[in-house]
Amino acid sequence: MIQATGELDSGIPSGPVADKWDRYRFDLKLVNPANKRKYTIIVVGTGLAGASAAASLGELGYNVLSFCLQDSPRRAHSIAAQGGINAAKNYPNDGDSVWRLFYDTVKGGDFRSREANVYRLAQISNLIIDHCVALGVPFAREYGGTLANRSFGGAQVSRTFYARGQTGQQLLLGAYGAMLRQVAAGKVKLMPRREMLDLVIVDGVARGIVTRDLVTGKYEQFAGDAVVLCTGGYGNVFYLSTNAKNCNVTASWRCHKRGAYFANPCYTQIHPTCIPASGEHQSKLTLMSESLRNDGRVWVPKQQHDPRAPREIPDADRDYFLERRYPAFGNLVPRDVASRAVKERCDAGFGVGATGYSVYLDFREAIARDGVETIRAKYGNLFQMYDKITAEDPYQTPMRIYPAVHYTMGGLWVDYDLESTIPGLFVLGEANFSDHGANRLGASALMQGLADGYFVIPYTMGQHLATRKLPKVSTDHPAFAQALADAKGRIDKIVAIQGHRTVDSIHRDLGRAMWERCGMSRDEAGLTATIARVRELRDEFWRDVKVPGTGESFNQNLEHAGRVADFLEFAELLATDALNRKESCGGHFREEYQTPDGEAQRDDEKFCYVGAWEFQGVDKPEVLHKEPLTFEAIPLAQRSYK
Repeated sequence: MIQATGELDSGIPSGPVADKWDRYRFDLKLVNPANKRKYTIIVVGTGLAGASAAASLGELGYNVLSFCLQDSPRRAHSIAAQGGINAAKNYPNDGDSVWRLFYDTVKGGDFRSREANVYRLAQISNLIIDHCVALGVPFAREYGGTLANRSFGGAQVSRTFYARGQTGQQLLLGAYGAMLRQVAAGKVKLMPRREMLDLVIVDGVARGIVTRDLVTGKYEQFAGDAVVLCTGGYGNVFYLSTNAKNCNVTASWRCHKRGAYFANPCYTQIHPTCIPASGEHQSKLTLMSESLRNDGRVWVPKQQHDPRAPREIPDADRDYFLERRYPAFGNLVPRDVASRAVKERCDAGFGVGATGYSVYLDFREAIARDGVETIRAKYGNLFQMYDKITAEDPYQTPMRIYPAVHYTMGGLWVDYDLESTIPGLFVLGEANFSDHGANRLGASALMQGLADGYFVIPYTMGQHLATRKLPKVSTDHPAFAQALADAKGRIDKIVAIQGHRTVDSIHRDLGRAMWERCGMSRDEAGLTATIARVRELRDEFWRDVKVPGTGESFNQNLEHAGRVADFLEFAELLATDALNRKESCGGHFREEYQTPDGEAQRDDEKFCYVGAWEFQGVDKPEVLHKEPLTFEAIPLAQRSYK
């Protein structure tokens, strides 16, 4: 690691936190409506951030090129989000407010996020709900017709809006519909089945991308006046995660190698309620929504290695350990806290199931209290999914759950405008680092993606276009030829190896190394060993991987190989960041730094900063840049959910 001098400037406006965004919007430069049609914006990704950004920018009058890996934008991974989206509407009249959502999010992130960004997110949250209702998103409603709310972790109010257990799907369909309206108007052009392989920089500004058509293998170049990256997180570096199999770090990593700083890569979120792994045959894991913890109670037997079936264990022999440890929040503690508690019980021999690495999530009392039909109306599709995967009926027997990688709080560094360290490259949603600190609260990912796409980038994009000289650039520029040669050369090199190991076997080994020593629990010796193991696997990949077929056709092995090659580089940075951060905070838990009762112990004197890494070359130490974090509205304090 190389320590940089100087500090990163996030461009946060001055003044009280509650006034910053409103004042800043007024101060931003505007683009004349007649001039907007002269600009082309490239949007990579069609999840909630990407689809909402494309729809909003298209409606403003910009020409938008929208790219996605999938055959349809509707298949973006945002569709898998289940539980809900937060907003400070206070419809239940239970004491919520924009300030409380702001406070809960800063505290939930363990004081490792920017106050200004988080307040803006809370402020915009109410606009998102109004906008989505206007788009026709079918949120759940009470009997009288008002929008319904439920609770999520890290909050003592009910602020989560939902559409049964399919909230992400319904929100994505709303954004997709808004985007298709602009497609019909000729302002947005869809480019499906394309993978971004490189970023093109001209005179220091992001001006285009290089893609590969995943059906034909054809390489293509596209020029524009700005690039908006909305490509999600990097959870699949662990191999087993709740992410779709084609989620990857490639677009972000290629931008990082072109000069975009990567911030806080060690902040990865482990979700406590996932269906446990059942064997080596699995290629991914399945999430069970955090919303289930509204009515489900988490417990283990009080007796180690108890062989009895769950229904045979009386209440006196059950340990409702989250309720016991955290009486103020109970089963709705934040995800990092719940995940570590589940792991501790299982490691101590109280886990259940064939492997001993799961705990029970029990709906017996909720069904007795509210009736089967009420529970089915809330969670029916989730219960059906669990039954289909495990062949166990959660109406009759408790679910078995265990933590799994779900989300990543780290990402490309961005300033208050959501612009990276490369001018003209904007990063939205999970692909950036900006809003969640070291731990994201449940139901806040959808909120951030739509806030960035619907309500932030339409303003900050105008500032970029109005204040920079952007001469006309075409794909004939030499920078495009160089980026194309680099992308194609990397693919050709992978195909030419023709070794003996499959891509999947190397990816599994990488995931195992990352999960065992760089997952829920980390220490210096384990992280050092992980870095060494990642380097071994990277060398083995480039020496002995076998990719059948060619690059000039449909070749999913080749797609996977390119992504794993990037994971093998990125994984070293993730572990290095975790090794450098000698504290515990949120989802980053170092065994050496914990309180006497086993909670995360921050070191605010030394590590109250955003760590943003600058690429220097493969196998070369990256340069660490620091953005100090200041807390003026919410004083720094040790988190407590007891």
